Amino acid sequence: MNKTIQVTDLGYKDYKETWDYQESLFKGIVDIKIKNRRDGTEIVTPNYFLFVEHPHVYTLGKSGDVENLLVNEQQLKEKDATYYKINRGGDITYHGPGQIVGYPILDLDNFFTDIHKYLRFLEEVIILTLAEFGLKGERSPGETGVWLDVGTPFARKICAMGIRASRWVTMHGFALNVNTNLGYFDNIIPCGIRGKSVTSLH
Repeated sequence: MNKTIQVTDLGYKDYKETWDYQESLFKGIVDIKIKNRRDGTEIVTPNYFLFVEHPHVYTLGKSGDVENLLVNEQQLKEKDATYYKINRGGDITYHGPGQIVGYPILDLDNFFTDIHKYLRFLEEVIILTLAEFGLKGERSPGETGVWLDVGTPFARKICAMGIRASRWVTMHGFALNVNTNLGYFDNIIPCGIRGKSVTSLH
């Protein structure tokens, strides 16, 4: 098993271009696993972790409701934003400047084969990161991601998560609001959850 993870900072990059790159890495790992199973080979599968910051973009997960996007195509253009329906779990979210987006593209056969545990690990990484800045990040029961002030009327989501997994290979990941223009979240019902707001580290 290969537990080494190749970390790459892609900088400021277009969403579709990054998605295509993710897909190519994801497919490469899946193809190795298919070959190993078919041919009885033991080629080691790689693991990747991409960090990126995107221009303004809204993405809708495969089970999401397009009605949670509250603006039309013309309004998106006016806001210099794009929109994509993609193949991750979850509903709608926003990516943009001032946000750290992380895409772990991992073969979980190298680590553990438990998607629930994987998501909890991602949340824990964010919770520990926020603690370094003096913030208490928390999980909200039944809602993937990381929140502040859970259990109060002031609960706010600071990190959204949504993944895809096939043959225990993951893609997509998390978006942590660091210095994000939260006004862009007004154009959606974030993650399809009504009545709860979002926040940013700064």
